[in-house]
Amino acid sequence: MRADRIRIFLVDDHPLVREWLGTLLRLQPGLEVCGESDAPAPALAAIMARPPDVAVVDLSFRRGSGLELIKDLRVQVPSVRILVLSMHEEIGDIERAFRAGALGYVMKRESTGQIVAAIREVHAGRIYANPAVLTSLTERSLSRLPGSSSATPESLSDRELDVFRRLGEGHTTRRIADDLNIGIKTVQTYYARIREKLGLADAAELIREAIRWRDNHR
Repeated sequence: MRADRIRIFLVDDHPLVREWLGTLLRLQPGLEVCGESDAPAPALAAIMARPPDVAVVDLSFRRGSGLELIKDLRVQVPSVRILVLSMHEEIGDIERAFRAGALGYVMKRESTGQIVAAIREVHAGRIYANPAVLTSLTERSLSRLPGSSSATPESLSDRELDVFRRLGEGHTTRRIADDLNIGIKTVQTYYARIREKLGLADAAELIREAIRWRDNHR
């Protein structure tokens, strides 16, 4: 192993994605895949034990949260640069990823050349996203007035939005609790906070709104 190689750790719960991306990166000069994981919790443990230069992280997992992993990495292993590789194209998700501590964001539909370029840019400590995303982020930031509030899912916290998203996907309270490694009462507390923030009357209205939001973000 050469010392000047960029060491990369892959975190994605789809084996085919990890296999495809690992094969792609191993063919690139100066890049080395040093590890991989299919879930945030074991990924955090492995990265803390032997930190790579760059962690390539998805946002959605069956168990755990990509955003929470990014936040944990920024606190526990701040030397690791984080690049998000995700199917999510909503500007709200992208903004949350950067706010959590990611330096780059690439959609899975983008070219392999962009993924490699993003890894090299993030490793150098520079922010990376395609120009359209950077423009949207800038416009979103400039249009946000101090003290303004909006009763939409975009106003939810990262964890609240994760619970809301899973509810819209038809997950039970027990499954959400198990997948996020929290208690059922904690999930119910999130339900109450979400209803309050979105002005929803009851649980049935919460579920309908979660399903509607899911359908609009497919």
